[in-house]
Amino acid sequence: MTKQAQFSGEHRQAQLREMAGAPLDLLVIGGGITGAGIALDAQTRGLKTGLVEMQDFGAGTSSRSTKLIHGGLRYLKQFEFKLVAEVGKERAIVYENAPHVTTPEWMLLPIIEGGTYGKLATSVGLMMYDSLAGVKRNERRIMLSKAETLRREPLLREDKLKGGGYYVEYRTDDARLTIETMKAAADRGALTVNYAKVEELLYEGGKLKGVRVVDMLSGETYDIFARKIVNAAGPWVDTIREKDGSKQGKRLHLTKGVHLVIDGGRFPLKQAIYFDTPDGRMVFAIPRDGKTYVGTTDTNYSGDIVHPRMTTADRDYILTAANFMFPSLKLTAADVESSWSGLRPLIHEDGKSPSELSRKDEIFIAPSGLITIAGGKLTGYRKMAERIVNLVTSQLQEQGGASYPGCTTDRIKLSGGDVGGSAQFKAFSEAKVRAGEALGLTKRQAESIVQRYGSNADRIFQRCTQMREEAEQTGLPVDVLASLAYGIEEEMVATPQDFFVRRTGAVYFDIAWAQRWKQPATAYMAKRFGWTPEVAEEHLRRLDVLLHDAATPAASE
Repeated sequence: MTKQAQFSGEHRQAQLREMAGAPLDLLVIGGGITGAGIALDAQTRGLKTGLVEMQDFGAGTSSRSTKLIHGGLRYLKQFEFKLVAEVGKERAIVYENAPHVTTPEWMLLPIIEGGTYGKLATSVGLMMYDSLAGVKRNERRIMLSKAETLRREPLLREDKLKGGGYYVEYRTDDARLTIETMKAAADRGALTVNYAKVEELLYEGGKLKGVRVVDMLSGETYDIFARKIVNAAGPWVDTIREKDGSKQGKRLHLTKGVHLVIDGGRFPLKQAIYFDTPDGRMVFAIPRDGKTYVGTTDTNYSGDIVHPRMTTADRDYILTAANFMFPSLKLTAADVESSWSGLRPLIHEDGKSPSELSRKDEIFIAPSGLITIAGGKLTGYRKMAERIVNLVTSQLQEQGGASYPGCTTDRIKLSGGDVGGSAQFKAFSEAKVRAGEALGLTKRQAESIVQRYGSNADRIFQRCTQMREEAEQTGLPVDVLASLAYGIEEEMVATPQDFFVRRTGAVYFDIAWAQRWKQPATAYMAKRFGWTPEVAEEHLRRLDVLLHDAATPAASE
């Protein structure tokens, strides 16, 4: 099986059979960004690694974040200096290894009379941030006058504005960062499968030896054994700990974050903003691909973990916050095109509000041997993975195994990231866009492909050349069909939701595009996978539910 075929939606069952065929060194439960990072690190160090995810990769928290690789300026207020330093430095590593899914974004922090940060606090805080996070000289903070602040963003309210702080964060596509990390692990031999749910834990003499996995698409069951098993299931880590009988002491505290997407014509934001809300919290407004997204909320959550929903209260809270800072807009519910809701799997601390809970990660080792990692932030995923694999390799050595090398993922280009480094990405992109146009694509189509797939763009361009006749037959534009075929063959797309939500982000950022192409795309997938009309209809129904939920709030939790 070729490297590409190994990560194909058409070869999932072959991967599961291989995992079940011989014991692994390490099995990871959970296919979000943390699990992907662990799989890449472990496989790179020579561990035979498998990973199972009960939904699609990144379907939980890792596709529902604020989509920032950021240093967490607000954590300075909580005196979490080590966290700020670590994740601040990690930003630069993620950017160098995947510049196609990570973009420096100058962030404006308006200083408002009576707001969270005054002029002095903003200046000192950003200076500390620069120092702790190791910020590059050309990205260090600048303090702005009121006039300069308004010049950069005229939509800001003028009456209480005192000035602004200007600093750099990094915008990312969280779902694609997860999939590119997973692909990098698969390229190195890791066995990774989506829609594979751990139904039962298997023991020998009281020690965890394996798991019983159900393929959620075929119904087949597989017993997979491993020397070490890591629980990186995000909001579900306590579910796995309960199966293990080791949910004691600290536990998860789930909080929900909601973001709204508004068309750029209605919310023509020139500049990313980190701003005060009327109740003293801070939220982001960020322009992206002709849209502006605003969030996030931070509320306790105890509902359905698989499908957290935006409520009318969530929507109205964010709209109120946006209208407070941008009063000329007078945004209403009718302006919201789509939304997403995600859960933060934080560590519970008695007496603390959702916004006060630490974003630090913690590792729990159960008497059975199950290793669990919980908490943490998207930005710190690589260091979280490093700590877990360090622990796994040290345990294996103590048990009489061979020694393993140290972590090298700080220098590993993710899939699509082989573009000559961040400094060369602009020139790389321009050259690839011209190559796409030479094949007959529009500039916009070519730009979209290069931005999404980076150094893998040629693989989509190649399919564009080969699939023109088939595109006419399917009723899909050739760039859409080529992207879908690539997704199936090399990104383990197994359902329409995988493609429209996580491989392209269309349900959130171009919902009309998703509505337009959902039926011919599902028909093409039905042909590729041999689905019956009933199965195809069920997949389309599930996608329609997601489209509906993205555009329509629930009345309550």
